[in-house]
Amino acid sequence: MNLGSATYVRRHLTDRVVRSLCVLGTIVALVPLFSVLWYVLVRGIGGINLDFFTELPKPVGESGGGMGNAVLGTLKLVGLAGLFGIPPGVLAGIYLAEFGHSKFARAVRFAADVMSGVPSITVGLFVYSLVVVTTKHFSALAGGFALAILMLPMVTRTTEELLKLVPESLREAALGLGVPKWRATLRIMLRTALPGIAVGIMLSVARVAGETAPLLFTAFNNRFWSTGVNEPTASLSVNIYTNAVSPYEDWHRQAWAAALVLLMTVLVLNVSARFLVRTRVRAR
Repeated sequence: MNLGSATYVRRHLTDRVVRSLCVLGTIVALVPLFSVLWYVLVRGIGGINLDFFTELPKPVGESGGGMGNAVLGTLKLVGLAGLFGIPPGVLAGIYLAEFGHSKFARAVRFAADVMSGVPSITVGLFVYSLVVVTTKHFSALAGGFALAILMLPMVTRTTEELLKLVPESLREAALGLGVPKWRATLRIMLRTALPGIAVGIMLSVARVAGETAPLLFTAFNNRFWSTGVNEPTASLSVNIYTNAVSPYEDWHRQAWAAALVLLMTVLVLNVSARFLVRTRVRAR
């Protein structure tokens, strides 16, 4: 065997070994994921029925009931978080993409990076001292504000990075035709990057939908229907925590059902985001 053949065999063997290690690493990473999905599905599917989405929790000692108030409360809290967090996040991302070289822009970018790593319970304590202590009661507004703070850095950085990926030639063409810079940014650059920004928003929603710690200090909980935004509000994540630590088997069953609903919601949002990315790539 000559030197060239020996080199080819060595490289081919190295390639096989590295590929095998990559496949093994992928399997190791997927096993916990599918184990969690399967375990929650098996434990929670028995508690999923119409009453779960439409009924209130039963008093202690009575079986049945549901978590309709928590399902509605979660939708309300996530909606408020999107209302408070998405517009300023998108605007901040536009600012960083357009004026990202100033000192203030660098400070904003650094703050967004730091905020993305802040523990959620710290955000809950901050909003508790700022809103709950001031108003002297828990509320959905406080919970939505806490979740919005968690959404803000992801939306900001996603918007900035997606706008930077838009070809600069589009802006130059618009400016060459006499379009004002602000209109070129909003009508051309932002519209082009909108599918990717929507993906980032969906991922941020999925990230905050399962938060528990901030809501314990802000929205707290409510075992009844919450009709407004200025009163304590139930949520699936808090109800999971409350029911899981209780000694009642029926509450445990509903906790697993709520965990399944929350897990499937997050999974659908993530899969939808990936689908949007793939569709956008194919369109190009």
